[in-house]
Amino acid sequence: MNDRYDAGYGSDQYELVGYDEYGQPVYRQIPAQQQQQQTYDPYAGQGYGYDPYAGDGRQGTQPYDPGRQGQGPPSYDTGQQAPVPPVHDTGQQPVTPAYDPYGTGGQAAYDPYGQAATSGRQPRVAEQTAHIPQQAGPVGEPAVPRQAPGDDRDYHTEQFAFVEAPDGDSEDVIDWLNFTENRTERREEAKRRARSRMIALVVVLALVAVGGAGYLWYAGKLPGLSSSGSKGGTTASAAAQKRDVVVVHLHNTSGGGTSTALLVDNTTTKQGTTVLLPNSLAMTDDDGTTTTLAKSVGDDGSSGTRDQLDTVLGTSIEGTWRLDTPYLQNLVELVGNIDIATNADVPDPDAKKKGEAPLVHKGKDQTLSGKAAVAYATYRASGEAQNAQLERFGQVMQGVLRKMSSDSQAATVTVQTLAQILDPSLTDKDLGTFLAKLADLAKGGDYKTALLPVQSDGTLSAQTSSSVVKDILGGAAKSPSADSAVRVSVQNATGTKDNTDKARVVLVNGGYTFLEGGTASGTQATSKVLYSDAADKENATEVAKTLGLGTGTVAKGTVGSGADVSVVLGQDYKPSSS
Repeated sequence: MNDRYDAGYGSDQYELVGYDEYGQPVYRQIPAQQQQQQTYDPYAGQGYGYDPYAGDGRQGTQPYDPGRQGQGPPSYDTGQQAPVPPVHDTGQQPVTPAYDPYGTGGQAAYDPYGQAATSGRQPRVAEQTAHIPQQAGPVGEPAVPRQAPGDDRDYHTEQFAFVEAPDGDSEDVIDWLNFTENRTERREEAKRRARSRMIALVVVLALVAVGGAGYLWYAGKLPGLSSSGSKGGTTASAAAQKRDVVVVHLHNTSGGGTSTALLVDNTTTKQGTTVLLPNSLAMTDDDGTTTTLAKSVGDDGSSGTRDQLDTVLGTSIEGTWRLDTPYLQNLVELVGNIDIATNADVPDPDAKKKGEAPLVHKGKDQTLSGKAAVAYATYRASGEAQNAQLERFGQVMQGVLRKMSSDSQAATVTVQTLAQILDPSLTDKDLGTFLAKLADLAKGGDYKTALLPVQSDGTLSAQTSSSVVKDILGGAAKSPSADSAVRVSVQNATGTKDNTDKARVVLVNGGYTFLEGGTASGTQATSKVLYSDAADKENATEVAKTLGLGTGTVAKGTVGSGADVSVVLGQDYKPSSS
């Protein structure tokens, strides 16, 4: 390859003068007078008689002659050579004329390595130096930068390009390795995600199980922890449970008579109950006079009846709701009628002829309007006990609660729309909030209706009333205050009916609260004075003395509901001695 750049094929020529700091060749223009003398010399830069085996590389050494060993250095007759003036390099050192096998006549030989025939480095002429772009080599042969002979410049490996023979399978191998690595990584990532999901699922299930068990424990619904007499009871004792109680008196303005029920919200067990109170329930006035619930509602009014119920049942009633039948009719219509299962055909009270179609039909899933609901709640067939009518009233109340809004504000608006004059202790807002809570329980199935059992004489039996008084209303009489009178329940087992009134007078005069305990089914020879709490032992002893009974009759035992001391009058009781 000709390293001289021939831009015009016979015009200006350039020769290589060195390499720049980037390894690129640098050329300069050759003057015209030198162009005529330069000829091709493949051995330019070598001395005359070049010995390829010379160890020192010096020029001008004669060739080696094997036939003249020991006779001095051999020489060859190359013929007559034209004298060539010495040529000096840039270092001003004389150079031996180069061997010219082609007989160029002393013209400059061509240097195949890109250096002029003059072996020395030529000085650079700034104005004649031009940077010629590197010419492309033959097709398929990489371009390799050349270094001028005698150039001591340091070169680094990063200045050279190394071209390896392309491997046709290398890309396939790389792709296969990438595919294998990616698939392995995807599998590992999938396993990690699966483990993470499994751990998260286990944690969630554990939290749900713990939360569910905690809720069941709090609600008292865990097996073995529920109270025996209450659905969903808790481990807390019945007396320790918190209850909100409101008494409802239904006044029949057209047919006369009243019906009473207690609306109970047990906030501890989350249970609601309607407790139906028979009108025959025996109660005691403030002066110790025995009366019934029906008479108390008519004579003493709301306030007196509430206090007497607290004394008899041992509960704490927060307010009284008087609900006359016209208001009940409006209430049913405001909530959008009610759906209940009726147990009797109820005739229309406004019917002019007998035999007309009943207003209320017996059957399940009966929809009652306001008028029909009032007729059903107050209906008492001929020969029926008052409890039968009381149970119908309880059905209507529970049906109203199921249709009442569970939102306290909406329920309050419903109460205000009735335009009732409520008891001062019970405001519209309080009643609305209370009914909204019961409505929520009724819709969730946590509501029931219970009838308070009383004996034929209206008194409460400790055995028959424990399921209602103890479990629903608190289980025992409320603790009396420091200055409250001791409540004494008296049961007559003497066989003489008047002895009950005589004992009542004595106890009331002694400062005790008298509670009617009824009449025993048989007689007893010996009287008993019982107390259940050790703190009431002294009170029981004083009661025995007041009635003229000996201290030997005092013993610990079962006390009637709502009483501090229970007295069973036997045949040994002498009213004259008390």
